[in-house]
Amino acid sequence: MLVGRDEQFGVLRSVAALHPAVVLVEGEAGIGKSRLLAELLAGDLGPVLPLVGTCAQVGEPFPYGAVLEALRGAGPRLARLSAPNPVTGALAPLLPEIAEHLPPLPVPIGDPRAERHRLFRAVRELLRAVGPVLLVVEDLQWADDGTRQLLRFLMSDPPPSLSTVVTYRREDLPGGLPLGAAYRPPTGVVSVLLEVAPLGVADVRALAEAILGAQTVSADFAARLHERTAGIPFVIEETLRTLRNPTGSVRADGATARRLLDSVEAPVLLRDAMAERLGRLPADATRVVHAAAVLGAPATAELLREVSGIPEQRLRPALTHALSGHVLHEVGADRYGFRHTLARQAVYDTLPAPDRTHLHGRAVDALDALRPRPLVQLVEHSERAGRFTEWLHYGESAADRSTEIGDAATATSLLQRLLRAPALPAEHVDRLATKLGANAYTGLDQRDPAELLERLLDDPRLSLSARGEVRLYRGLLLLRSAGELGSARAEIERAVTDLMPDRPDLAARGTAVLAQPYIGTVPLSEVEPWLDEADKYRAATDNRELWLSLMANELGSKLHTGAPGVTDRLAELPEVVDTVGEQRQLARCRCNVGDAAAYTGHLRLADEQLRAGLRLAADCKATFVMSTARATRARLDWLVGEWDGLAERTARRLDEYRDLYPVASELALVLGSLAVARGEWAEATSWFTETGAFAPEEAITQVAVAGCAGLAWNALHQDDAERACVDADRGLAVLRVKGIWAWAGEIAPVGVAALLAAGRVEDAAAVVVEVADGIAGRDTPLAAAALAQCRGRVAEHAGDLVAAAAHYADAIDRYTALPAPHHAATVAERRAVCLLPTDPEEGTRLLSAQVDVFDGLGATRDAARCRHLLREAGGGKPSRRGRRGYGNELSPRELEVARLLAAGHTNREIAEVLFLSPRTVEQHAARVLRKLGVGSRAHLQAEDLR
Repeated sequence: MLVGRDEQFGVLRSVAALHPAVVLVEGEAGIGKSRLLAELLAGDLGPVLPLVGTCAQVGEPFPYGAVLEALRGAGPRLARLSAPNPVTGALAPLLPEIAEHLPPLPVPIGDPRAERHRLFRAVRELLRAVGPVLLVVEDLQWADDGTRQLLRFLMSDPPPSLSTVVTYRREDLPGGLPLGAAYRPPTGVVSVLLEVAPLGVADVRALAEAILGAQTVSADFAARLHERTAGIPFVIEETLRTLRNPTGSVRADGATARRLLDSVEAPVLLRDAMAERLGRLPADATRVVHAAAVLGAPATAELLREVSGIPEQRLRPALTHALSGHVLHEVGADRYGFRHTLARQAVYDTLPAPDRTHLHGRAVDALDALRPRPLVQLVEHSERAGRFTEWLHYGESAADRSTEIGDAATATSLLQRLLRAPALPAEHVDRLATKLGANAYTGLDQRDPAELLERLLDDPRLSLSARGEVRLYRGLLLLRSAGELGSARAEIERAVTDLMPDRPDLAARGTAVLAQPYIGTVPLSEVEPWLDEADKYRAATDNRELWLSLMANELGSKLHTGAPGVTDRLAELPEVVDTVGEQRQLARCRCNVGDAAAYTGHLRLADEQLRAGLRLAADCKATFVMSTARATRARLDWLVGEWDGLAERTARRLDEYRDLYPVASELALVLGSLAVARGEWAEATSWFTETGAFAPEEAITQVAVAGCAGLAWNALHQDDAERACVDADRGLAVLRVKGIWAWAGEIAPVGVAALLAAGRVEDAAAVVVEVADGIAGRDTPLAAAALAQCRGRVAEHAGDLVAAAAHYADAIDRYTALPAPHHAATVAERRAVCLLPTDPEEGTRLLSAQVDVFDGLGATRDAARCRHLLREAGGGKPSRRGRRGYGNELSPRELEVARLLAAGHTNREIAEVLFLSPRTVEQHAARVLRKLGVGSRAHLQAEDLR
């Protein structure tokens, strides 16, 4: 795939089709100049004859070699000419392959300059004769002077039918000028300088995915790949080649990918190129480059001098040579470094081990004198210099500073490095282990710290007094990992027992976590004693941060169960706090309330609390709190109908938080819900599978139950009532075990609908009773609206359409008040169906209104179903933009078809989703391919149809 070059390719293709024209393509090694030209030459050039030559990197270049190489391709067209200009005979000795088609060799002139001019004229006349021609000369930085002069001659006075394209690396050009002298195009000649720049992060990601085939590359992996390769396509390709395992795949997401990228070796070709450039530098310049390679980060000239050890008076020429040799680059005001990380690594690898150790030691001494000390750099250099005591000091100091500024990721990484050191003295283990747990708990890196904390629990250097705290933090981290919820709960229970005598504050935090109702399938009856115990801790403490932490768990937990009066208690929360720790807990409290409010139906409250919580979390850099709140925000946007761009926003968040199971599962729920509304059945099933719907004992309960509901709706829309019942029964069974019917808002309506469709009428009625009993006396607006909908379903199935319409009207009012427009519209559709036999005018009006709602949301399948019902009722409704001519634009219906085609659906599947005939879909599909200018459905899948 040609990635990130659409604009440049468009310019190149347009200009190359003009005559006469000149295109100068400039870019560093590996940037993709040849790839760009290959794409041009592979296309349809019409009558234009491409002639291609390449300047070779050889010791004794052949005069005019690249141009003569290109002219050899003119033979077939030259053979069809009757009488070429006699001057072209001057080329016969230089082009024996086509000499038979050339006139006789002219009489020698005897003057070398005149002979050369005649040769130049011969080339021009030959190109005129065989035109139109596209002359391509690559790697002009290696051209001999004669080739440059010949090209400048052709470009300054080209034949009318000639376009010339040359590529070069400016950093390797003698004097920095591609043609040896300044070139200015004459009047009438189109001239373009095309600078091929490195790829951005998004394009690096697209290129990596193209190279790796079907693999999905995470945003984090792409960002790190960009950082290490500077976005140079060749270096990207070589790096991915190095990363491939024996099966040919690359783990391109999560912590594993980050470690792989950090440890990958510089590609062989890059090492060779850097070694060649180093070999051309004087000794002092080489020492400066070695110092820069050891320092790693861009450095000042003075710092490079101190580390390299060269005298001050020799620094300027040495640095100038390093820059002019394009080994070092100026990367800021008085800052010098390498083009990208792998270039630095290629140089670093050339240093013998004793030299590296010596230079790292000099770096420690130089950096320690700076104020403020660059502690993270000092950690790296002291470790590589073998200064263990200094390394330990710098490492902990850097971790502490990172904690102070809210950079949990850096602190976690540094502390792990220290704790993995086999020679770490026992007196440091307790302190560093508890710091690691505290930092990892506030950050996003979960799995690696959890594994290290588990090993430390078996380490005899860890004291008994610290063991409970380490165990608590490990349990908290396991709560965020897929398949670890059972282990996490057991670990936290054990930690609470260990902490109870000496650390009641930490025991209280553990107790509050065990009081949360949404962990797996633990019944509410087992959670409530922990909730009571946490309440006692909160009432007794005078520690404000601990009080806020316990309130965050208590309010969220009680609101999730629908306990009345919880919303009134929000007035107890302070508006302003004194410390960063208190702010982090207040942010968590607001966001926990927002999460519970979203699942129980207090949607306006959820919005208010999430906004406040996210502001607080961003201000104090509480990254994990922000991750959970952003997932809840996506879920809330789904409920309140803020669907515009929601799929794209949610997919980006999922990329960012893929390793955090509670966050990722909720984001997958949102993507699955959107897919169902669009009729993308397979995609919806894939997303719902990631919600924990098939393993609720190891999932976030309310997410897993909603995932079961999504699967059931997905099956029911495909008329598979049996499959829908299986999924709905599983979700309802979880609620029966948990005893928390406040979460019935999603599962109850589809459960009742599926059971009725399968003929299980008594079971459906029993579910209605269960929900009614389960939410009686509880504050559950969403479940209450769902209950009204369920009663309407049962009445409709029994043929009591008047009662059904009344129940549906109640449900609509409740959903509208939340507000939950998609839920309200689906119930309004059912009410319209009930009204059609007795009040067809009102029924069709109501159906027509829901078409507009569904269209506005982007619920393709739902809108199509309503249109189908309208047609059956004798009415009809055009698409939301009316019937008009769309020209080459896609109509709303064609856009719906295009999206489904791009998702891989067949015509028959699309017909089922949109309630159309396969023949109609076939016609729409043909127009879609024509309007988008793509030749097949496979090409359509690469189109951006947002």
